[in-house]
Amino acid sequence: MVENLASHPGGALSSREKGAAQNPRRLPHPGCGSFARFDFQQPFTVIIYFVETEPGEQKFYTHGLVGHDVRFVPTLAEIGEDVEVLAPFINAKITGDLLAAHPRLRLIATRSTATDHLDLPACQAHGVAVAHVPFHAETTVAEHTFALLLAISRRMREVMLAPKGGRFSYEATRGFELAGKTLGIIGMGHIGQRVAHLAQAFEMHVLACDIEQPAHVASALGFKFVPLDELLAHSEIISLHAPLVPATYHLLNRETLAKCQPGVIIINTARGSLIDTFALRDALDSGQVGGAGLDVLQDERVMRAPASKIIAADIIAHLRSDALAYDARDADRIRELEELMLGDAVLARSNVVCTPHVAFNSIEAVERLQQMTVENITAFAAGRPVNLVG
Repeated sequence: MVENLASHPGGALSSREKGAAQNPRRLPHPGCGSFARFDFQQPFTVIIYFVETEPGEQKFYTHGLVGHDVRFVPTLAEIGEDVEVLAPFINAKITGDLLAAHPRLRLIATRSTATDHLDLPACQAHGVAVAHVPFHAETTVAEHTFALLLAISRRMREVMLAPKGGRFSYEATRGFELAGKTLGIIGMGHIGQRVAHLAQAFEMHVLACDIEQPAHVASALGFKFVPLDELLAHSEIISLHAPLVPATYHLLNRETLAKCQPGVIIINTARGSLIDTFALRDALDSGQVGGAGLDVLQDERVMRAPASKIIAADIIAHLRSDALAYDARDADRIRELEELMLGDAVLARSNVVCTPHVAFNSIEAVERLQQMTVENITAFAAGRPVNLVG
């Protein structure tokens, strides 16, 4: 059921592996029940693959996980069959096929709070535990939310794009104050609560919608829980902080956007698929949505490269694979290309401010993320797992 850590598919053993061979033990399998049943007198040496890391991160993880076999690869395709712990980032999609191809994998230590990039049922079926970083960027994401909102309210993009040397129009670039405006927060977890706290400093009125509605939190932060339709109808600004689950997929769509006040401002620092991009494009065109601050999008590749370049690469890959030319995935490819073009069109608008999924990216938040990732891995290797999902 569980492979010996000293075994190596390549035959030759490193000095670290030779030490493990002299003291053979077993990495606990998540499906075996309580970790307390295992006798851990020394920590395990585990093979850890990190995906999508930068030089500073690599230095931190190498130092923080000394004694383990730490490896860094750019994509999931480079992960070796010997992987026992995988530490992906949010762009790495973990599927059942990947899990089946790596039977020695025992832990996915995702470097994120969200887990929607992981196939959790498949992880459970393959006996792979999942650990995440539950709290690290509440303040950072909340501050970025207001950075986007202020950029929209003061029409920063339009001001910066105003013709130099020509006739500047104050009227054409006039913004609005946040004081006195009603902010609707969808998703009142730790980040949503932090946004509500910051909204007090701007003298805003806050409405909130969430499945859980603790009265003491609303009282302490001075906001009111309301049903979704009421929030949509009365909010001049809507900020999304809900997790991406089946119930929240395309939460803002044609129907829900039509219930909003004309000219509503939409801010999204959560997940791109909370918003139907088609519906957002049409609402921006009609003026039903007056502006949007987006740190996420359904297909975020367009935030880092022109859609034309991405599409050209997809076409070349498609032509190189005759086997895929007529299969059932053609419809999915067409839909992906449509979403790319739509995303490109939305981001090109002067009343849309976008950032490429960087709301979490502060010095302090990343330090907390890295430290907790190290703690998640070392705790699992020591038989005392923490921050497990599910």
